[in-house]
Amino acid sequence: MINEANDILIGIYKFSSEMVNLGTPISDSRLEVFEEKIGHLLPDDFKYMLKKHNGFSLSGIEVFGFDEGLKGSSLDQVYQYEHFEVTNKMPLEFLPFSPDGRGNHYCLDLSRTDAGSCPVVFWQWDFQYQTSNDIEICNENFYDWIREVMISWTLEEYNYDGTPK
Repeated sequence: MINEANDILIGIYKFSSEMVNLGTPISDSRLEVFEEKIGHLLPDDFKYMLKKHNGFSLSGIEVFGFDEGLKGSSLDQVYQYEHFEVTNKMPLEFLPFSPDGRGNHYCLDLSRTDAGSCPVVFWQWDFQYQTSNDIEICNENFYDWIREVMISWTLEEYNYDGTPK
């Protein structure tokens, strides 16, 4: 898993610093405290990336981090809001980690964690799902999501130096 994570990070690091925003490493117990609070273990792939970079973005595609200074974009604040303060509440096992800019979120389905990873689902805020099984699985795990949504989609429109294709 560490080799896979390092390959993904190398892919992100290839992009111009104008396209990438990398948070500082997490060296305290914020992730473990959050796991206790929500009653679910975070997948290893997700925890590894957040410990390396507490929140990061590439070409406007954001992965939330943990920080009170993020003003509503901290992972714990978004979790609280999407589960307890909106009309169409997410299932508690969903961890919204990346917004699409339209009120929808990519989420980790923490109920399906296996061997250190779990599927990524797409939660549409204005759709009434009958069951959580009706929610679209986008990627098999967080690393696949980064490769597809962050890196591949960015490379469809931009070169590594930030120039449009």
